[in-house]
Amino acid sequence: MATSLSTAPSALQRPLAQVSAWLAGLSARERRLVTIAAAVVALGLLWWVAVAPALQTLRQAPARHAALDAQLTRMQQLARTAEALQSASAGAQPGRDEALRALDAATTALGATGQVSVLGDRATLTLRGASPQALAQWLAQVRINARLLPLESQLARDGGTGGWSGSVVLTGPALASN
Repeated sequence: MATSLSTAPSALQRPLAQVSAWLAGLSARERRLVTIAAAVVALGLLWWVAVAPALQTLRQAPARHAALDAQLTRMQQLARTAEALQSASAGAQPGRDEALRALDAATTALGATGQVSVLGDRATLTLRGASPQALAQWLAQVRINARLLPLESQLARDGGTGGWSGSVVLTGPALASN
């Protein structure tokens, strides 16, 4: 091991000595040109390795900063929504009667396009041409006010009216309690 370490400096010294001897054999003008060429190569290498990537990062920074700001804003909105949902669900669960009243109130807003039937711990909404906005509002009201969640759904979009037809089955702790 000691011999390999002692030979390492001589292995580096030999090429350096050869380069020094070669430079000494050149005229002063040639040495100056070789030095200038070496400096140009060194500057090119410095540009390629250090300066160009840094400039590229600097040019991309405003766009990346704007994208990250937009992402942060969206994440903050989602966090506020999650906190609102947590605080809304932290209260006492509505009883069966309260949940059924909330379910009926939400279904009344659907008008003739929706009808609810309750059997045991499940409520089934039957839809005939309900608008997407009305269905989305109904789902939100039922989730928030009655605290019921969809268990299964079979929905199809009506080609002529653009509304939804089918059924949505809901369940939740409020319907399970008697």
